[in-house]
Amino acid sequence: MSEYQYYEFQAIDQPLDRAAQEELRSFSSRARITATSFTNHYNWGDFDGDPRAFMEQWFDLHLYVANWGARRLMMRVPKRFLDPAALDLFLREIDWVDASISGDDVIIDISWDEDEPPEEWDDGTGWLAMLAPLRADVLASDLRLFYLLWLQAVQCELVSDDELEPLPGIGPLTGALEAFAEFCGIDRNLVEAAAESGVSNLPSKDMLREAVAAISEDEKTELLLRLVEGDSHVAAELKGRIRADYQASSVPLRTVSALRKRAREIADERERAEAKRREAERRIQAEQAEKARQVRLKSLRQRGAKVWSEVEEEIERRNASGYDKAASLISDLQALAAEDANQSEFARRLSAIRARHETKRKFIERLNKLV
Repeated sequence: MSEYQYYEFQAIDQPLDRAAQEELRSFSSRARITATSFTNHYNWGDFDGDPRAFMEQWFDLHLYVANWGARRLMMRVPKRFLDPAALDLFLREIDWVDASISGDDVIIDISWDEDEPPEEWDDGTGWLAMLAPLRADVLASDLRLFYLLWLQAVQCELVSDDELEPLPGIGPLTGALEAFAEFCGIDRNLVEAAAESGVSNLPSKDMLREAVAAISEDEKTELLLRLVEGDSHVAAELKGRIRADYQASSVPLRTVSALRKRAREIADERERAEAKRREAERRIQAEQAEKARQVRLKSLRQRGAKVWSEVEEEIERRNASGYDKAASLISDLQALAAEDANQSEFARRLSAIRARHETKRKFIERLNKLV
């Protein structure tokens, strides 16, 4: 397989004007460029631009996939929504994530190489669409993305067993969080263990209504004005404020050791469930095979001695298909003889067939496997 690299950028807060699109075109004549995206893949060649510079100037999200196992996800958020220092609790053991300030923004850069290239071909398409909601979550002060990165460090055994989880779980999982866990190759059992607990959801609709009602009229007017003027961050800002004020019931933090133990239990439960499923499937297949066998045997009884003539006709075809069909018929005739207590007649006819066709080596090999 040749070298393959996939680059995708998305502009969310500010669409690209014509001048920006023309400047981006200078980096690639093949890329698909729109008012909100830049997408291209490369075989043998390479991207002429700097992804970090693209993020600083134009884009809010970037995804990179290479077929040798390299993966990268970048995210730009206004720094008023995210203090990089708040991520130390999650990222202190991780050297493949960087969160740094660039002007009025924070750029989160997640980049790593898998130990082994993926077995299944992944051309990168579709991933960014699934992961894009994570940025809106971060803007709304939902930091479960960074818990998953911490969990990745746990999987890599970079975190001690007695360390506490940085959040009281991550449940219930969203589709974007599940996609990110898959994109990062985080053990599904570990993710499921982490998701069994969680207080990250916003309060109920009634509580939301109460929280919004508590905002002063002047501030409500200001928020509505910003919304009318096209400020795309109003909803995220409001969600973040409510989440910060919302006091959920206390949930104790678990240790890494407890998470790993629970992940092993989940893995065992999953294995038992899969074994049970396979056994149920095997029984169904066996029942279906037995029903089919009984139908065949019933047909053989009805056709009587004519079946032996069919065996001879198939053998005389002198090809693999004919030999297989003849062997299959003989196998059914053997089963029928056992059911009807007529093994001696079966043995006599089989001996005669073996003698007549002893020079047909391929057929005799099939026959030897049956009886």
